[in-house]
Order: sequence, then structure tokens, then C-alpha cells
Amino acid sequence: MITTDFAPGSPCWLDLGAPDVPAAVDFYGSVFGWEFQPFSSEEGEYGSFKLDGKTVAGLGKLTEEGARSAWMIYFRTPDADATTEAVQRSGGTVRVAPMDADGEGRMAQYTDPQGGQFAVWQPGSYQGVELVDGPGSLGWIELYTTDAAAAKEFYGNLFGWETQDLDLPGGGGTYSLITPSGLPPERMHGGLMQLPADALTLTGGRAYWHPVFGSTDCDATVAAVREKGGTVQMGPEDAEGVGRLAVCVDPAGADFVVLTPTEG
Repeated sequence: MITTDFAPGSPCWLDLGAPDVPAAVDFYGSVFGWEFQPFSSEEGEYGSFKLDGKTVAGLGKLTEEGARSAWMIYFRTPDADATTEAVQRSGGTVRVAPMDADGEGRMAQYTDPQGGQFAVWQPGSYQGVELVDGPGSLGWIELYTTDAAAAKEFYGNLFGWETQDLDLPGGGGTYSLITPSGLPPERMHGGLMQLPADALTLTGGRAYWHPVFGSTDCDATVAAVREKGGTVQMGPEDAEGVGRLAVCVDPAGADFVVLTPTEG
């Protein structure tokens, strides 16, 4: 489970780069009940999504030339500069060099060797999201990659993650559970799965991360996604021991998963 006592290597922040910020605010407000709080009065300025007064994610204008709208996952690091050096040593690339964020922390963004984009956050005065592991908030993260073994080696070198492989039912492949270094199994925060390049249609065959958001009613949330112009890649369907889930895409092309967990 994802918690807010962020351990090194655990997800601590996520944000969405959207081509149309007001449209994204309208979509996610309708789907999850989120409210948007901009950090300044400038149109298109970066801000935060809140639920019940607590921050669940960030939102900003997509400005990178040719980039697709997507959710970016940030992992906790004690030293963004040292992580950047480790990324380069391990065959990754630096998209955004380490930079300070007004005293709140230090961040950097990268691409792994299979094309998966991710980021790190070195906290200053700001630790990360304030609400997780419940309806309308981040509960899990997933990496779809063309080379699971290489991904486990890369992120293992970077964050010390421990992984546990599970065979999916019906010959569905292998799913690798991710736990931060030295923490017990109940602190698992995500998984990674190998897929052929032609199955990664959103990125043209490159690896990508996406968030899993909780819901009290997966089907009702999916109905809201469709009503607001989003699409559904898979589901809703039941996953044994996990819950009822659906893979969704917002109107701008950013993907996420909706999950109503199995009780107990």
C-alpha cells in the first residue's frame, strides 16, 4: 500500500501535464470529485488537485514539444543529484536536470532505458501528496515495459526496490510486485509487467508508468469517464484477489486505472 510516511524509493507525488488545464480540471472534478487550487492567478499555472481539503496530485500545462499528455510519478529520494548520476550510470537519460522548487524540495525527471518516464522528489518543506490509498486517491502504480528483467535491474540499482514475481491466471504473463528497500510486504506500492511493443499503443511501443486511483464503485466511475469524453481501454472487470478495475484514458490521452479493491 502507498502511505504518506514516504520511504526512499516510494511514490510521493504525481502530476498531470495537460494541454488544456481547465478541461482537465472539469474532467477529473467530475470523475473523482477533485477541486483544483492554482498556485497563482496566472492562467495555466501549476496547481494542486484536492479532495476533502487534502492534496492528491498536481496539474500543469503541457509545454514540452511533441509530448503526450500523461501522469508523471515522482519517487522519494534523499539526494536528487546523486540519483541523477545513478540514472546516467545505469543507462537512463535526464529529461529535466535537478532543480529547486522554491524551497519546497528539489526535483528531476528521467527516462529509463525502455522509454519509461519518471521523476524524483527530494523534500524540503514539502513532503508530497497528503491523501492516498482510498477512494479518489493514489493507491498503486504500474509500469508497462518491453523488458521486465532490464526494468527490475535499472530500478533496483536506482532505488533498491525488492520485487516478487506472480504468475497471472489464465497464462496472462508475469506480474512483478514492487516493495521499497527493507520494508515489509504490506508496503508494496506497485507492479511492473512485460508487454510486447505493439501492445503499448499510447506511447508507440515505449515503456510507461501510470497511476491507479481508488473508487468506491468502479463501474460508476467508468461511466463518469465516458460521460466526460474519456475512453476505456480495458474493463471494468474483476481481478481475483485485487478487485474490480478498468484502464481509462482521459480526453487528452493520459491513462490511469480505476480500482475498487476487494474487501478484506
